[in-house]
Amino acid sequence: MTTALTLSGSIRKGSYNVKLQHHVGRRLEAAGVAVTAIDLGDFDMPIFNEDLEPDNVPEAAVRLAGMWRSHDIVFIASPEYNGGASPLIVNTITWLSRQKPSPFRHAVFGIGGVSSGKYGTIWGLSHLRESLTKVGTLVVPTLLGIGPAEAAFDDNGDPVEPAISRKVDQLIDELTHFSRG
Repeated sequence: MTTALTLSGSIRKGSYNVKLQHHVGRRLEAAGVAVTAIDLGDFDMPIFNEDLEPDNVPEAAVRLAGMWRSHDIVFIASPEYNGGASPLIVNTITWLSRQKPSPFRHAVFGIGGVSSGKYGTIWGLSHLRESLTKVGTLVVPTLLGIGPAEAAFDDNGDPVEPAISRKVDQLIDELTHFSRG
């Protein structure tokens, strides 16, 4: 069975990106994928500093890298901060990029995000795609940017706009049909 790992680059209470993470997870499950949803708050990693290597690599980075290697799909929901990816995602990717073997070369990755602005994290997702690609990740084409956040989801956590639902369908199709070979 195909497996997916979902996570959010926001760990705040009531995060719209966590809502997106769970929505995509439900849609992947409906497509027959076994989903593991994680909270990056459970993976304590200090701000990356090469002086911590090699003797003080956080156990959480080693554990998380193993999880990324063991899943066929990884979906990241990331807010946008000043036109870039969230600091939590940047730090996570940086720590994971130091793990061997690479945790970026097995799974197919999907990215999306929710923000209060009308552009819905598109700038931040572009930066995230670029960073992930540079470490060897295969990121599917669909960028799932949603905004404004306050009106994006219904009470069930599903997107309100039909166009967003269609884009989620497209993302799920790509995630379940693309392969690393």
